[in-house]
Amino acid sequence: MVAGGVLALAGACRRSRQKLIGVIPKATSHLFFVAVHAGAQQAALDQRVEMLWNGPNDETDHARQIQIVDAMVARGVDAIAISATDERALVAPIERAIAAGIPVTVFDSAVNLEGYVSFVATDNHNAGCTAARTLAGLIGGRGKVGMVMQKPGGTSTGLRERGFDETMPREFPTVAIAARQYGMADSARSRAAAENILTAHPDLGGIFASSEAASIGAIQAIRGRRLSGRVKLVTFDSSELHVEALRDGTIDVMLVQDPYRIGYEAVKSLAEKLAGRTPARRLELPARSIVKADLDRPETMELLFPGRLKK
Repeated sequence: MVAGGVLALAGACRRSRQKLIGVIPKATSHLFFVAVHAGAQQAALDQRVEMLWNGPNDETDHARQIQIVDAMVARGVDAIAISATDERALVAPIERAIAAGIPVTVFDSAVNLEGYVSFVATDNHNAGCTAARTLAGLIGGRGKVGMVMQKPGGTSTGLRERGFDETMPREFPTVAIAARQYGMADSARSRAAAENILTAHPDLGGIFASSEAASIGAIQAIRGRRLSGRVKLVTFDSSELHVEALRDGTIDVMLVQDPYRIGYEAVKSLAEKLAGRTPARRLELPARSIVKADLDRPETMELLFPGRLKK
């Protein structure tokens, strides 16, 4: 009878506690995921659930992210939201979570499976198309451009790069994509990639950098060669350095996501699922184009730095 009473009490405690949602970003080091974290925290407060945040330091560390997924499954979290470091490597661990009865929402970067609750992300392919049109316009519809890319296997950045690759030759046949190099999600390696492109193509008209790290590397390379304003630059994501570079003319157009809302909607979808409701299956948010004049608008700064204006 005592053992039965203990088990009953344990079950009652589990039912009475707040639901625990594990949130696993691609990496904890990028500013994009700092904003995702803030949005996820707010959703947890609003939905009256607990959040457990844990991810690898580096978004190329697939093995560490797999370990984190498995650890959360073993802990018995009630749900998991994940931005996968690799669309294939994370399939098996996510399937293990789903098989254990843990609902999963995928955010930011897709995975090759169908059993998830919701997918919450930027419309990355369309963002890449926008980048191509924007850069072609900046160079007058003719000339050479280059791409500083993120890394192989990342769905979100891969979609941006594919959108750029498809749109440029189809809509601007007199613009040549002269070079493409990966920066491997590292700003120093992205700078080296941009330097290589600029060295190989001294007549380059512009660069598209498809991620935060790729953008930082391209900014540094263009500034280092004193090419600000001469080599047109369209970047993705935001940071203090991006804003400074937009102000001084190194960046011409900055495409930005809404990571705060991505984090918020990911956690909200799982809270709704756990409450017996049916959240939206897909939520794809448009990227926004920011130019220098937009930086004087409070709503722009709130998008770039969520919560700063409230402090």
